[in-house]
Amino acid sequence: MGDVTGFMKYDRKDFQDQSVEERLKHWEEFHKEMPEETIKTQGARCMDCGVPFCQSGCPIGNIIPDWNDFAFRGLWEAALERLWKTNNFPEFTGRVCPAPCENACVLGINDPPVTIKNIEVSIIEKAYKEGWVKPEPPKVRTGKTVAVIGSGPSGLACADQLNKAGHTVTVYEKNDVLGGLLARGIPDFKLEKNVIERRLKVMEKEGVKFKVKANVGGDVSVKELQKKFEALVLCGGAEDPRDLPVEGRDLKGVYFAMEFLTQQNCVNQGQKVDAKDRILAQGKRVVVLGGGDTGSDCVGTSNRQGAVAVKQFELLPRPPKERAPGNPWPQWALIERTSSSHEEGVVRDYSIMTKKLSGENGVLKKLHAVRLEFGDPDSETGRRPMKEIPGSEFEIEVDFVFLAMGFLGPVKSGLIEELGVELDARGNVKADQNKMTNIPGVFTAGDMTRGQSLVVWAIHEGRQAASCVHDYLSCNRPK
Repeated sequence: MGDVTGFMKYDRKDFQDQSVEERLKHWEEFHKEMPEETIKTQGARCMDCGVPFCQSGCPIGNIIPDWNDFAFRGLWEAALERLWKTNNFPEFTGRVCPAPCENACVLGINDPPVTIKNIEVSIIEKAYKEGWVKPEPPKVRTGKTVAVIGSGPSGLACADQLNKAGHTVTVYEKNDVLGGLLARGIPDFKLEKNVIERRLKVMEKEGVKFKVKANVGGDVSVKELQKKFEALVLCGGAEDPRDLPVEGRDLKGVYFAMEFLTQQNCVNQGQKVDAKDRILAQGKRVVVLGGGDTGSDCVGTSNRQGAVAVKQFELLPRPPKERAPGNPWPQWALIERTSSSHEEGVVRDYSIMTKKLSGENGVLKKLHAVRLEFGDPDSETGRRPMKEIPGSEFEIEVDFVFLAMGFLGPVKSGLIEELGVELDARGNVKADQNKMTNIPGVFTAGDMTRGQSLVVWAIHEGRQAASCVHDYLSCNRPK
């Protein structure tokens, strides 16, 4: 490392954010740009630790110590080159990844870890600013054709890798915009959509073909694609949301989180939504069911829309403030985390089960719930049995309930049914060690086969599938 004592000389410094009052007035990202010299000193905090556990903590194996060192030395183009060796889209992960690498940072054992995520996004943003991100189409084409179904992070990563290998790639997206979850699910205040669009423009100039409003398994026949392309890669994501099977679920005012988030993203992009269909939290009392990132996004969106009260309920117990003895470094720390959306205003509560919803004239008015207590973990499954606490029942007045309780895997109708691919025990598309389904020439990647996960895992899956497809096509199989 360039400064082997940097971790002793410099304190961790994170991006500064706009005040809550200021950022709630708009939908844009609100992190203030960090001076280049500050980024350099943050890179100097990376230790000469011998075994870089940060790399094992990163799903795509980013070569983190190298680009930290290059950033410290001001060798930004070298840092970019090293970053791109493992990550197709650092501008995405540098914004929305929860940074498991920082949880595994050696310095993080007894000090604040290196600001790996901030350095990552600073490198790629400088590269765009300096004009280093340019289209680099492959010099030779193989003549092989691949259809990638889904333009989320796994589909884009897969398409990018296959195109770089010289194959002709067409990406099919059922929505009217590209990006999948990145474009439709993640709010603009975490990932502005022009960040996605500028990367897509580069990919298009490199030769990747994109088709929107093309619902494969719907208005586009997957059987026809099998005849047209030598390989298919299914990257449709895990879009089947977990529902709440209680009385009153059908009342007006109860929505899946993605209905809410997607609509607001569409509005931000200038699309018109009929007033009767608008999910607008302005002046409303909101309850978000689910304590994960999607729930947090609902909190931030509700507050920007002008909700008068926002609560977030989680079925599980409140996580500890610090690592439990059974959750040591360098594992992902199972601790209570406060997102920027939480800072903007929310009442968080845990160990709560919704029993029913009630209303008047078909409109939601109240949520009825009970508090839970959890026993010791089962020795075999590790699960903690839960039971209702007698006398803990309560009800609250509410106008909107957003269901952010996770996803059950890919939607089974349409594409999956038409293809006849096998599913695993969890309801995801089953794949072998080569990312191929039970149908020869049909591969899969991302949440569709892995289940609901992180953007960085989706990128890893897409890259892995691309490698397997390349090997398959290199065997000169006929159409």
